[in-house]
Amino acid sequence: MRSLRLDPDLDKRVQRAAEREGVSVSEFLRRAAEERADRTLERKPSEILSFFVGAQTGDTTVVAARGKELWGRYVEEKHSPARRRPLR
Repeated sequence: MRSLRLDPDLDKRVQRAAEREGVSVSEFLRRAAEERADRTLERKPSEILSFFVGAQTGDTTVVAARGKELWGRYVEEKHSPARRRPLR
């Protein structure tokens, strides 16, 4: 058994989405969690990093700098403070 808190805006959106699908909020959240867990667990590490990996030609310092830039952007996007919800 799990419980979670949603901010008011997300809670309203989840309620509207559940109504639109004709299911309870609990069922909607269970399905969403199941889909997300399946999607996350199905991805192999090679798939996650696939856009960083590949054959490169040219000046290796330029290639390395570009890879570092892309990786930094990826990490920043996935772990930015704006994506985090405050704990309540």
